[in-house]
Amino acid sequence: MTSPAQNVPRTTNNAGIPVASDENSLTVGPDGPILLQDHYLIEKMAHFNRERVPERVVHAKGSGAYGIFQVTNDVSQFTKADLFQPGKTTEMLARFSTVAGEQGSPDTWRDPRGFALKFYTEHGNYDLVGNNTPVFFVRDPSKFQDFIRSQKRRPESGIRDHDMQWDFWTLSPESAHMVTWLMGDRGIPKSYRTMNGYGSHTYMWVNAGGEKFWIKYHFKTDQGIDFLTQEDADRIAGEDGDYHRRDLYEAIEGGNEPSWTLYVQVMPFADAPDYRFNPFDLTKVWPHGDYPLIEVGRMTLNKNPDNYFVHIEQAAFEPSNLVPGIGPSPDKMLLGRLFSYPDTHRYRIGPNYAQLPPNRAHVPVHSYAKDGPMRFDPARTGAVYAPNSYGGPAADTERFGEAAGWASSGEMVHEAYTLRRDDDDWGQPGTMVRQVLDDAARDRLVSNVAGHLRDGVSRPVLERAFQYWRNVDKDLGDRIAKSVNGG
Repeated sequence: MTSPAQNVPRTTNNAGIPVASDENSLTVGPDGPILLQDHYLIEKMAHFNRERVPERVVHAKGSGAYGIFQVTNDVSQFTKADLFQPGKTTEMLARFSTVAGEQGSPDTWRDPRGFALKFYTEHGNYDLVGNNTPVFFVRDPSKFQDFIRSQKRRPESGIRDHDMQWDFWTLSPESAHMVTWLMGDRGIPKSYRTMNGYGSHTYMWVNAGGEKFWIKYHFKTDQGIDFLTQEDADRIAGEDGDYHRRDLYEAIEGGNEPSWTLYVQVMPFADAPDYRFNPFDLTKVWPHGDYPLIEVGRMTLNKNPDNYFVHIEQAAFEPSNLVPGIGPSPDKMLLGRLFSYPDTHRYRIGPNYAQLPPNRAHVPVHSYAKDGPMRFDPARTGAVYAPNSYGGPAADTERFGEAAGWASSGEMVHEAYTLRRDDDDWGQPGTMVRQVLDDAARDRLVSNVAGHLRDGVSRPVLERAFQYWRNVDKDLGDRIAKSVNGG
């Protein structure tokens, strides 16, 4: 039997008990059957069978790192949130991801990218869960599950199918703005470091005086926007499926710390009811001419996790983590996500996911939650119920009792979704095509869409797709149809 070299730690089982061998099972004689009493062998095999948690249904493939957020401009007139006060520095975690691909899928597929952030503030964790696009495909959470299934794999063959995608998109005109982003240059960023991030939804900020504002988040990459052409992305997918994950890890490891500058758009609370389109519609952007960007601070990623599974795979981001000074809006997609995200964490990781290292608050937790699978940090509340007479924690209603919601002359949610002058699905993507993209970008957009449509899309869906793009821009749609039809 060999002994470990000096200063090399001795192998133990999961209970810390020294094991007899790293190589040999316990058997009857040198060649005899394995004994069931070899607890270490049983432990190794059983744990191996369980060492994966279910992958995320969406955003399964990703990468991430720790960092800091530093405030560079005074926005305290808009919010009392701790992390946005002048001179504040807050520790944070970021995770970037593709949306539709599974764990082993290539990083360079054409797909939106998730942009999820967790800020460890003095008032608990604040999570901002967005994408690298300021808009999304649907505006109602009842369509989200259907949308995702249309982007996944066919149930009978297990193969991804462009016909399903275009069938859903062309029957959902509200998708046009996002599909224009997806099929353009931003659909395949060159790296996670060279893409912007957006909160996408509209949120509410509340200042120390109780005034409320509607805001949108914009994280602008300090490395500069860059993208991959479809040809380069296809080539890289075959050469290095972890291209973006590798780039982020190696950049930070080499001291090339990526950063993003945060800006917000601020809409006065009273502007929302009469704005020309629904400001809570996730398929729309607010024109910067109406609400200019205001600098807030800088996010810098400077530390790779020491274990990917522990810190990134088990990271749990949820839009319902809203700290004092920040609240939701009547955006129906956001309101749906307030439930769906923590619910999926409870299923995927377990009910005590908030106690794991990447999800733990950096301030004391005084919660009445108790027990459940894998709980390891007991509730230190003095009592297990509230109210109580035994010194258990009590809500600070005086400081934090304001409603994290909204009030208006009527029911804000109802008012938000009444039809307005510019509430159409084609106007903003058409403006993007005609006024934001240059000739070369329009050419790439035509090429990307036509290439996607040639790949297994049925004739009835093709005809709808041509009309879909003609609704966005007549000339663009005609060019796409001509390209697909071999003209």
